[in-house]
Amino acid sequence: MHMFTDQYGCKVEMSFERGRLGEAPAHVLVLCRSEDAWLLTKHRERGLECPGGKKEPGETLEEAARREVAEETGARVSKLHFIGEYCVHVSEKPFVKAVFFARVVDIEKKDDYLETEGPYCEKGNLLQTRFQDHYSFLMKDDMIAHALNEVKRKGFI
Repeated sequence: MHMFTDQYGCKVEMSFERGRLGEAPAHVLVLCRSEDAWLLTKHRERGLECPGGKKEPGETLEEAARREVAEETGARVSKLHFIGEYCVHVSEKPFVKAVFFARVVDIEKKDDYLETEGPYCEKGNLLQTRFQDHYSFLMKDDMIAHALNEVKRKGFI
């Protein structure tokens, strides 16, 4: 279990085992690899970030992960690999996200990417580039470093 504080001063817990945080995830985040690049999405307000969002009623976490990647980037992904879960303790209502890794099968150009401007491929070292100004605050969080290290540890990249 990893514990740290995010840039807003909120306590964050991260586990690489399912169900260790005491609350079921209602959100997803997907680390996507497209050939030799990380597939990100450009949120209109926050900047570059991994695709993700809220699970809809009746969806599994895996279904939500696939839907969010498709909506925000136009990509289809292969098998989803569970990486971990993290809980952000925001005031009285903490929220839990499930983190997955997936390889991109293909990317379809779309007319609308909802709240994002579509796909963006980062060929650099994401552990370093994520601190640039055009990246979302979400990417600068320690959770991303822990998740990327777990992806490497599991041999996915």
